[in-house]
Amino acid sequence: MDATSRRSGCGAEAGGRADAGLHFCLEAAGHRAVDAFHTAALAEGRNDNGKPCLRQDYGPGYYAAFDIDPDGYRFEVHYHQA
Repeated sequence: MDATSRRSGCGAEAGGRADAGLHFCLEAAGHRAVDAFHTAALAEGRNDNGKPCLRQDYGPGYYAAFDIDPDGYRFEVHYHQA
């Protein structure tokens, strides 16, 4: 996937538990930290909700990954390079 991919082109966007209503957004120190967090999340059994990639529709330089924990809470880890 090239660096200009939009979220919809970066992987699944399966919804979390409908009644959870929570989305946690964590800021990472860089691309490698986003990648490492996503890899660790999947290794511990979380569901992929969007693999790490540049998400230009979120803004220039916005790199993020998404997962859903076993309770249905949605997590986003991002790095925004200005």
